[in-house]
Formats: sequence, structure tokens, C-alpha cells
Amino acid sequence: MTTRVIIVDDQAMVRAGFAALLAAQSDIDVVGEAPDGVQGVELSRRTHPDVVLMDVRMPEMDGLEAARRLLDPPPGVTHRPRVLMLTTFDVDDYVYEALRAGASGFLLKDAPPADLIAAVRVVASGDALLAPSVTRRLIADFAKQRPAARGKPALRLKGLTERETEVLTLVARGQSNGEIAQTLVLAEQTVKTHVSRVLTKLDLRDRAQAVVFAYESGLVAPGE
Repeated sequence: MTTRVIIVDDQAMVRAGFAALLAAQSDIDVVGEAPDGVQGVELSRRTHPDVVLMDVRMPEMDGLEAARRLLDPPPGVTHRPRVLMLTTFDVDDYVYEALRAGASGFLLKDAPPADLIAAVRVVASGDALLAPSVTRRLIADFAKQRPAARGKPALRLKGLTERETEVLTLVARGQSNGEIAQTLVLAEQTVKTHVSRVLTKLDLRDRAQAVVFAYESGLVAPGE
């Protein structure tokens, strides 16, 4: 199945380079480009991409606000693409907020071409958190600046089984399904089932939101 992608970035050369690289892949179809968040949201509404590559800092509307509008659309709009944030900084408050809003991960603009291609495929599959060790560090850095929530997020943890809580903890620490399977001595398919149940019970879209939730609920503390 072909993954439909749009690229939203205010630098024409970045858009062109990414588009050429991705379009050369047999399983990826670049269906449009936009120079700012406003046009990016409009383009997404028209083309219904699977993945949106979204720059963080842009004129008119930044990537954070654009991601929010795509991931929490108004009544009557049913399409919600997966959003992969693009940034020049590996620790960026905008990216943290985008993950909270439901973005599936982030990628540094100077990442190797192979990483960009793999990132699009990973985000499109919805099966794993992109660059878990880097994303974990980013979230941990900002979690240090915000006290853990002791209200609703912490209460929602009570709906998880002991095993599901263990799995969520390891997801938050950046472990892949295979690593979690080894840690807990489980089949990888069993881990996938547990992760799916955690996301459903906590009403989370993907692993990126699960990591944020684990920090904000106090389940995992920065530096652990």
C-alpha cells in the first residue's frame, strides 16, 4: 500500500529535497507541498495524506498550531493524518507540545536520508514511536520543568492492569516492542496486544502520547 505524504516547510529547498527523496520510493507518494501552516492545513484537508511532514517554525501559522488543527479537527472533518514534526533542534518546546497534541514523533532536518524514509514508514504504520531514545530525552527534559499531574492523569492509571502498567513504563523508557518482550519474557505479539489495550484504555492515539502521559501522570520520573 502506498503512503501519501505532504511536506509543510517554509524553505523551498527543503521541500524540494524531501519531496525528491520520498517520491523516489515505490511505496511513498508525495501528494503536495505547502510553505506555511495555514496552507498546510488546507492542503491536508484537500488531499487526505497519511503522513504530514511539518516544520516547527513557519510564518503565518507555526507547525504546532497547524498540527493541533489537523489532529483535533472541527466537527464534520473526519480525516486525521499522522504528523511528523521537523526541527533543527533536538530539544524544542514546540516539539514537546506537538507530541502532547498528538504528533507521532519528530525528526531533525539534518538526519540522514535513510532516516527520513524510515521515519515516514514508521509513522505511517503507527506501530512504533520514532527515535524513542531521542524523543524520551526531549520529553524528560521538559518534564523536569513541569510537576507531574496528580489529578486526572494519575487517576486514569488505575484503569490499567499490573502488566499493562509495566508495559507502559517500558514504553516511556524508550523500549521497542521487541525489547519489552525480552525484558518481561513475553512474546512480541503479546506485547503489541498490551500496548494496544493501554492506548485504548487511556484514550491515547499512539506511543508518543503514551510516553508523554507516563511522564505527566508521574508513572515515570525524568532521569529514571
